[in-house]
Amino acid sequence: MAALDALIRSIPDFPQPGILYRDITPLLFDAAARNAAMEAMTEAARTLNAEVVAGVEARGFIFGLPVAERLGVPFVPMRKAGKLPSEVVRADYALEYGTATLEMHRTPSVAGRRVAVIDDLLATGGTAAAAAHLIEESGGSVAGFVFLIELAALEGRAALHGRTVRAVLEY
Repeated sequence: MAALDALIRSIPDFPQPGILYRDITPLLFDAAARNAAMEAMTEAARTLNAEVVAGVEARGFIFGLPVAERLGVPFVPMRKAGKLPSEVVRADYALEYGTATLEMHRTPSVAGRRVAVIDDLLATGGTAAAAAHLIEESGGSVAGFVFLIELAALEGRAALHGRTVRAVLEY
């Protein structure tokens, strides 16, 4: 994982003062590293025995859809408010540097299915907890979470109340 770590850029004071942003752009630009990251995330997701993969907008789409393809399971996008055209379930949540709303279509339904949530980063856990809320409100169960990066000092796992979390890189 050192090769992946070397491609994560640290940018201080972005998007606001006091935040150390972990930029995955160099990793995405490197095809071999990107593939290695996808494979590591796929193997982590495989251990969750998920029947569906959900990806959180926007970078969760980058990783979630390829993981779903590799596992041969459906993919469900979770989007920012107002981006989905049909009936949705929604959850408001706090970010590391603000607030937001996450939405998911009611159909096709995840009811009765184990769902793995895929995203690029676990920080405070607000986004992941909102994703879990959407899945459970829709009748599904959270199989676990897979992240490319976990910012351990922000203790995001605490917001996930003991649910399974897998991260490829930890800072």
